[in-house]
Amino acid sequence: MHTRSVDSPPRPQHGTAARSAVALALGSALLLTLVAARWSPLISADGDISATTHRWAVEESGITQACRILTDWVWDPWTMRALCAAVVVWLVVRLAARWTAVWLALAVTLGSLFQQALKALVDRPRPVWPDPVDSAHYSAFPSGHAMTATVVCGLLLWLLHRYGVGRAVWRTAVAVAAVSVVGVGLTRVWLGVHWPTDVVGGWLLGALVVALAVWAYEHRQPGTRPDTAARRIAP
Repeated sequence: MHTRSVDSPPRPQHGTAARSAVALALGSALLLTLVAARWSPLISADGDISATTHRWAVEESGITQACRILTDWVWDPWTMRALCAAVVVWLVVRLAARWTAVWLALAVTLGSLFQQALKALVDRPRPVWPDPVDSAHYSAFPSGHAMTATVVCGLLLWLLHRYGVGRAVWRTAVAVAAVSVVGVGLTRVWLGVHWPTDVVGGWLLGALVVALAVWAYEHRQPGTRPDTAARRIAP
């Protein structure tokens, strides 16, 4: 019986990535349509949730300050991009995985451009409060913080899985990624700078970018020179 070496990359899962991309695209398109059409039940739910969380944010100044630190420094899109840049350098310097490094940088860059294009296209106003606890620029949909965190965390998790990290490292990475993606979305609603559906849209669209990027990587890899990316990362 043939046993696959730990130095061999996982078999491409074209079907899984493609099916995920289709499902996420449909979900994203539906939400985008409802937001753009200002569907009354959705807009009403957004307003009710945002009004409640804003009242809490005004009353709980300590939690609000913590949210501002997390959203402005820890989970800021530029922090996420800096993390991605560090991984790109690591892939090139430590693993000589130049093709993978280019793929990662390109996926994050295209995801950011896609995000900005959607913001301009939808042009959804942000919540406006008489007593704001924070401020933000540009249009509301989708949430750039939520989408960027989803893209970066999703791609890095996929790379960790592909490189075969140890179980403890994998579980820690999944926990950190989950807390980051969910946490940054909640902070944006708590601080009153996004509607809840902006955050949901950011999560869906970010996951769509990840699925498309993984599909592209697995689809193109057979026709490219393989990286030395198959080597296992020590736990």
